[in-house]
Formats: sequence, structure tokens, C-alpha cells
Amino acid sequence: MTAKPPNIVYILADDMGYGDVSCLNAASRIHTENIDCLAEQGMRFTDAHATSAVCTPSRYGILTGRYNWRSWLKQGVTDGYSPPLIEEGRMTVASLLRDQGYATACIGKWHLGWQWGRRPDQEVDFSQPITRGPLDVGFDYFFGISASLDMPPYVYVENDRPTAMPDRMVPKSSGKAFWREGPIAPDFTHAGVMSHLTAKARQFIDVQAAAGKPFFLYLPLAAPHTPILPDPEFLGRSGTNEYGDFCLHCDDVVGQIMATLERHGLSDDTILVFTTDNGCSPAANFEELAHCRHNPNYVFRGHKADIYEGGHRIPLVIRWPRGIRAGTTCRETVCLVDLLATCAEITGVTLPDEAGEDSVSNLSVWRGGAPDRALREATVHHSFDGSFAIRAGRWKLELCPGSGGWSHPRPGEECEGLPAVQLYDLESDLGEQRNVYEQHPEVVERLQQLLSRYVREGRSTPGKPQQNFGQTSWKQLWWLPSV
Repeated sequence: MTAKPPNIVYILADDMGYGDVSCLNAASRIHTENIDCLAEQGMRFTDAHATSAVCTPSRYGILTGRYNWRSWLKQGVTDGYSPPLIEEGRMTVASLLRDQGYATACIGKWHLGWQWGRRPDQEVDFSQPITRGPLDVGFDYFFGISASLDMPPYVYVENDRPTAMPDRMVPKSSGKAFWREGPIAPDFTHAGVMSHLTAKARQFIDVQAAAGKPFFLYLPLAAPHTPILPDPEFLGRSGTNEYGDFCLHCDDVVGQIMATLERHGLSDDTILVFTTDNGCSPAANFEELAHCRHNPNYVFRGHKADIYEGGHRIPLVIRWPRGIRAGTTCRETVCLVDLLATCAEITGVTLPDEAGEDSVSNLSVWRGGAPDRALREATVHHSFDGSFAIRAGRWKLELCPGSGGWSHPRPGEECEGLPAVQLYDLESDLGEQRNVYEQHPEVVERLQQLLSRYVREGRSTPGKPQQNFGQTSWKQLWWLPSV
């Protein structure tokens, strides 16, 4: 490439729903003025999806361009002590961009596992460096926390070492400010994490602006996930509850990043992304929010953890003045797994067969192209308990009798006689209320066969078949025809 490639800043909120963003939900009681400004200056997406309805799997998909169930993680999430999820040698967005001359940084919540140093008794030795972490998958710099803010250990890690050793145990807390009991370092306070991460992110942009080389900043926030702890200046501002106030704190972070880019004259040359990892969690207290006439998951059925749209349809707003026309809306089905292929096209890289197996470049729709067919052949969704769904056009096939997550009907609690599969026509039934699998057996068969091919071939994009890792057969593949 002869022209300098664009900077890329990717802000990932944690557990923030589609309905919380006012530019996507006219009825939102939370006014996200900075995200709205981003949409006015760029593109909003109305049919964007995380690869999963929970944290860790979505992060794996964002960075690797690959569905998480192809890794050893077949359901659930990792915790603060889990081993690394990203396979050694696997290309990530960070490694691709670093190879193209980018400075790369991850600042925030990692939640993809790494190897802590261990004593002979296998207890964590916080004085030792971590391995198989962000620095080993393409990031030049890391500052952040190992997992969700409610998961110990409560220490900051800079590059590959904790910034301070834990010196005590902090007891479990409750309510919206929930966190688990665990070791905590003297320089760590739960309430201070958001501001600390934001300051580090702004400092990184300051340094890179002076250096003059393109940069990629991956900024996965730990909010508004529990513990729900907005800074005092935001308390009461949303007119809803503490969760709504915490969403405004996240919106303020977006505004601070926008202002930092503007101060350095970088706005026109930077792709700025705001999105979230899954739908809103019940920890936000849906009853309180409903009393305020606010639905954080918009009109969708379900919420975080569920196979339903409320679990994985998420806000996505992107600004790129040199590549995206201001004030536009994209209604194509897109997925966060698409970042790798999109960055590859932007930088002129051809992905090898063993990378980005589920990633489809979105660059054409960013530039306003009207594809003559769907951008993605189909999109696979995944719930907390590892249940599958596949979406192609208007049809969504869910291969479980209930939510696959935390809403009714929960796994194992389904009413007797519920069908084992669900088929919804999202054009006429966006709320997923009418299961029409009996009326359209040919659609069920077609989508099940397509998903079966995706599983068996280790990819959902054209290319040489690849290997899935971990178990080759597991209980959530009950629907997969035997070979």
C-alpha cells in the first residue's frame, strides 16, 4: 500500500444491550449522546451480532475471526485463572496488523485466559510473568485485568506482569455491585477501573500520535457488567437506575476517545468502532428498568446468555470519515467475527486457509455498496450452555427447545412436549414468538445441513477444510447427522 493505512480503535462494552443505545432505540431512556454522535458521523448497524451470548466466546471471535466452539471452549466462559483459549500460532487481528506495521495495544478486560506463573504447589505466583497472554497473540502492549471485574484475582497486569502483588482477600459483595471473593492488590479498586483504563487508552493514543505510525487499539471495557459502579458524577444522570448511569459512563468513555483523536487531528484517518459483546444481563435489574419504561434489549426476546436475539444482537456503530459516508444505516446481517477479514482487506492481506475461518469482510458495505446477495451466507449463534442456532436471511433455526441460557424456558426446565428445535421468520416475527418449524420442514433441513457442513469442514467461508480443536463430538451436536 502506498497510502498510510487507517488507525483502528475498537471499543467493546461489556453486557450493554441494543436498546441502551439511543441512536438505535428511539424509546431508550438512556441518552447516549457520544455514541449517537458517532452514528451521525458514520454508520449504524441494525442487524449486527456477537458470535455468542456471553463474554469469552465473543472476544475469541472478534480477535481470531473464528467461532469459539471450534476451540476447546464448547460452552460457558473462562475465569480469571483459566488457561489460554487462543491457540499458539493462530493469527489474530492484532498479529495481522502488527505484521503490516501497526503499533498494537489491548487495554482493558482480557477474559481469554493466559498462563499464570505457578509455585511448586500450583498456587499462582504473582511475582512471575504471565505467558500465552496478549503479548503472545500480536499485541505490543497490554494493560488491564484477567477477566470480568467480578472475577478474581483483582490485579492490574501491564504487559506480562502484575503491577502490584495482592496483599489481602476482599470479601464477596452483593447486589448490583457484585464481585466474588478473591485476592486484591493495593493499587486496585473496583470503582476505579473504568477511569484507569480510559486514561491508559488516551495515553496510548497520545504516544502513537507523536510516533506517526498506524495503530490498533483494542479497548474492551469491563462495564456496564457487574460490579455496576458508575463514577459519582454519573449517578442519577440517566433517570433509570445505576445500570443506566453506568451506560452513560461508558458513553462518556467513547466521548473521551473521540476528543483525544480530534485533539491530535486523527479523526479522519481512524476507524472508530463501538460495539458490545452480548445482550444486557439480568444483573441490570430488568424490573427496575421496566418501571422506568426502558428495555435494554429493545424488542428482542431474551437477554445475555440466550440463543434468542436479545442474547447476541448487539449495537454496532462505526465512524471512518475517509471510508464511510456520514449518517448511514446498514441493515445487512454482520457479525463481530468479521473484523479479521475486514482488516485484511483494508491492509491488502490475503488470509491463509488456517486463519479467519468464519470471517467475512464488511468493507464493501462500509463503503456503501449494495451487494446483490447477502454479505454472509449464514451466521452461527451460540448460547451460554453451548446450544447452536443458524441464521440465513429471514430464517433462524435454533437447535434447542428453550433459551439455551438464563431466560425461560431454561435448559433442563423446558415444559414437556416442547419441540427440540425452533424456527423463526424474523421478517414477520422479530420477537421470536411463533415457532414455525412444522410448517417449513424444508427450511429446517436446509439450515441444519448447512450448519453440519460448517462444523465438519472447520470453517464457514470458502477455503481448505480446517480442524476444530478440543472434543470432536459433544452433546450440543446431538442434531449433527452421523457420518
